[in-house]
Amino acid sequence: MARFWYAYNGFGDPLLPSSYNLASIRPACTNGANICAIYSPGSGNPSLPLSNNLRTYIANVQLTLLGAPDSSLGVKKYVYGKNL
Repeated sequence: MARFWYAYNGFGDPLLPSSYNLASIRPACTNGANICAIYSPGSGNPSLPLSNNLRTYIANVQLTLLGAPDSSLGVKKYVYGKNL
């Protein structure tokens, strides 16, 4: 299944697919305390439920304030954070 960027709506539970909207472009955010976007399989909405890896990445972004899965350059990030 193809992956797409989904923007977090800013008020729903970041662990629920219904809290994201399909994005037409890659997000400009990368790091920060608040979830910005996820890169997930899906079409109009992320796949239900979010994978365990994606849920772990979301938690890690909230703890480390860095895009996940890790902060190394060249590693594909699946969850981005932003500062408000």
